[in-house]
Amino acid sequence: MRLISDSLLTRGLLLFVVLILVVLPFHATITVWLASLLGHYTALRLWKEFLLFLAAGATIILLIKNTALRQKIVQHSLIRPILIFMGLYIALHILIGGIVLLRDDVTLRALGYGLVSNLRFFFFFMICIIVGAHYSKWFIVRWKPLLLWPAGIVVMFGLFQAFILPVDVLRHAGFGPDTIAPYIAVDQKIEYARIQSTLRGPNPLGAYLVFIGVALVGLLFVKRMKSWKLSLGIVATLTVLYGTYSRSAYIGLLLGLAVVAWLCTRSTHFRKLFLVVSGLLLVIGAGLTFALRNNDHVQNVLFHTDEHSLAANSSNASRASVMLDGLRDIGEQPFGRGPGTAGPASVYNDGNVRVAENYFLQIGQEVGVLGGILFIAICGLVGRALWRVRELGVLPLILLASLIGISGVNLLSHAWADDTLAYLWWGFAGLTIGAALFVEEKSKRNAKKTV
Repeated sequence: MRLISDSLLTRGLLLFVVLILVVLPFHATITVWLASLLGHYTALRLWKEFLLFLAAGATIILLIKNTALRQKIVQHSLIRPILIFMGLYIALHILIGGIVLLRDDVTLRALGYGLVSNLRFFFFFMICIIVGAHYSKWFIVRWKPLLLWPAGIVVMFGLFQAFILPVDVLRHAGFGPDTIAPYIAVDQKIEYARIQSTLRGPNPLGAYLVFIGVALVGLLFVKRMKSWKLSLGIVATLTVLYGTYSRSAYIGLLLGLAVVAWLCTRSTHFRKLFLVVSGLLLVIGAGLTFALRNNDHVQNVLFHTDEHSLAANSSNASRASVMLDGLRDIGEQPFGRGPGTAGPASVYNDGNVRVAENYFLQIGQEVGVLGGILFIAICGLVGRALWRVRELGVLPLILLASLIGISGVNLLSHAWADDTLAYLWWGFAGLTIGAALFVEEKSKRNAKKTV
C-alpha cells in the first residue's frame, strides 16, 4: 500500500466517478449495441459494478492510509448517522440473504442481482463523499456540465424519437426480445409509442427527467445561467417527459418542482402566491380531467386505456392488484423473504416473480419492515444533510427537491432499481455533501486565522 500514493488513489476515484456520471445516461443503449456485436449481455451490463468493486477497494486502502480523512468522515455529525444506518441496512441484506439462500428460497442469481441492485448506489454514495471532499472546488465549478450535458443529449435524442425517427429505430442498435424492447406503447397502440431515448424504457427515462427538470427549474430560479438557455431546456425536457407517458414521473416532477420553487425563494409574498396558484391549478387540472374523461387521448395518456382497449386487464387494475399483493407479502413475512425475491431481481427466482410496482414495498418484501424503516431513515438523513449544507449553493436544494419528487415516483414504480437514476442521484448527493464538508472545514480554518 505504501507504493500507492493518496493522490493516485483519489485521482483514480475521481476518474471512476466522472466516467459513471457521464456514461450512465447512455449505458443501456451502449450495452445493448455491444451485446448485439459481442454477445454476453449480462456481463456487459455489469461493467459499472466491476468498476465499483475496484473503486471500493481503492477507497478502503485510502481510508486505511489516511487516518485524518477517516476520522473526519466517520466523526462528522451529518455523515456518521448516514453511515451507521447504511451499514445496518447492508448487514441486514447479507444476513437475510444468507438465510434464504441456505433454505433454497431464492436462487443464487436472483440473490446476487437483488444485492447488487439494492446496495450499489449506497457504496457509490460513500465513494462520492470522499471524492467530493478532495475535489470540492472542481466539483462546485463543474457540476452543471457534468449533469446537464449528458442530459442534453438524452433529451435531444428523445425529441428525435418523438418527431422524426420511426418508433422501432432502436431495433437497429440490437434492441429486441432478448435485451430491451425497442419501444413500448400505451395499451399496445402504436400511435401511443412511448419515448425511452437512451435509457432502459419510458418509466426510467421519466424518473431521470424528474431529476433533470428540477435541476433546470432550480437554476432558473436562482438565475445562475442565461434564462433563454434554461427556458429552452425546460421546454425540451417537458416535451420528452410528456412523450414517456409515465404518470409516476408526471407526479414526481410536480412534487419536485413545487418543493424547489418553495426552497429557492425566501419571499413570503411569493410563497403565499405560490400556494394560491398551486391550489387553483390543482382544481383546474382536476376539473379538466373530469370534463375530458371520455376523450380517447386523455384516457390513453392519463389512464393508459380507453373504451376501445383489447387488453383483458387495465394497467391500473394490475398495478393496484400487485400493490395489494405486496402489502400482503409484508404482512405474512414481516422479516422479509430475502433480497432477490421481489422487484426486478425476482425474474431470476425460478418463476417466483413479485413486482409490487412500488420500490418501498419491494424493500419491505425483501428485507422486511425493519429494512423498509432503515431505507426510509437513510433517505431522511441524506435529505437532512442536504438541507444543512444548502449554503453551498442551489445544488443541495435541487437534490433535496428531486429526492422528494423521485420518492413520489418510487411509490408507483421501482425507480431506484434503475441503475442510471440510482447512480446519478446518489452520486451527486455524495459529491455535494463531501464538497460541503471541505468548504465547512476551510471556513473554520479561515475563521481561526482571522481571530
